[in-house]
Formats: sequence, structure tokens, C-alpha cells
Amino acid sequence: MADQARISNLDAIESFRTALIIFISKTRQSLETAQDAVKKTRGWLQTEQPAYWSAQIRQRQKKLDQAQQELMSARLSEFVDTPSMQQMAVRKARAALEEAQVKLERTKAWARDYDRTVDPLARKLDSFRDFIENDLALATAHLVEIQKILDAYHETPAPSATSETANKP
Repeated sequence: MADQARISNLDAIESFRTALIIFISKTRQSLETAQDAVKKTRGWLQTEQPAYWSAQIRQRQKKLDQAQQELMSARLSEFVDTPSMQQMAVRKARAALEEAQVKLERTKAWARDYDRTVDPLARKLDSFRDFIENDLALATAHLVEIQKILDAYHETPAPSATSETANKP
């Protein structure tokens, strides 16, 4: 009786295989989502944001020019004693323009550094994807084979006690 294996639950392997298949499926979806996010962020940094901040610089430059014109008009006007409101508008417009210029430069720096920062992490995702696609897919196939072997073993009748004693010398 020592040569006989004790198989108590054949369904456990099938349950594990099913859970593994679900894990593989969900992981694939997550990896695709992450890779899409990497691509989308790269495009956002390299095209959308520079265009946005360039447009903001033009818009804010126009507001600064307008505020400076109003300040100049106020200084030349006989009706305005102190052009403090216009000076405050110029300072505010200049600060807004400088903010947009700084953000454009930051965006350009982030776009330059993006690949260097993100590529090592993206490569890790690729190697994890390879593990999921190859190794775990192979593991599910092995589990099917194990299930077949154990089913076949479970179906074979146990040797009887009389045949065991007859085979002993």
C-alpha cells in the first residue's frame, strides 16, 4: 500500500487552472492599460502640452501688451492721478506670462526626460508580459496534462492484496 498515492481532490487542480487563466486574462488587460497610458502620456507631453502652453504664452503676451498700453494711456491721461490699477494689471499679466513660459520649459524638459525615465519601467512590463504570455500559458498546459495523468491514475484499480502477496518472493 506504500506505492499508492492518495489523491483526495482532483477538482483542486482544475480550480487552480481556472484561477490561473482568470489571472492571466486580467493581467493582460492591466498590462495593455498601462502600456496605453505610457503612450498617451508621451503624446500628451510631446504634442498637446507644448501646443497648449505656446498658445497660453501668445494669449498672455497679448494681455500684457494690452495692460502696458492701458498703463501708458493712463500715464498720459490728465484724468488719472496715479495709474496704480494699471500698474497692478501689468504686474499680474507679466507674472501670468512668466508662469506660462516656465510651464512650457518644464513640459519640454519632462518630454526630453520621459523616455529615459519611463523606458526602464516599460521594459519591466514587457518582461512581465512575456512571463504571462509564455511561462504561465505553459503552466496552464502542464496543469491540463497533470489533470489527465491524475484522472487516469485515479481510474486504474488498486492492486488487490492477493496479487501483492503472490508477487513477493
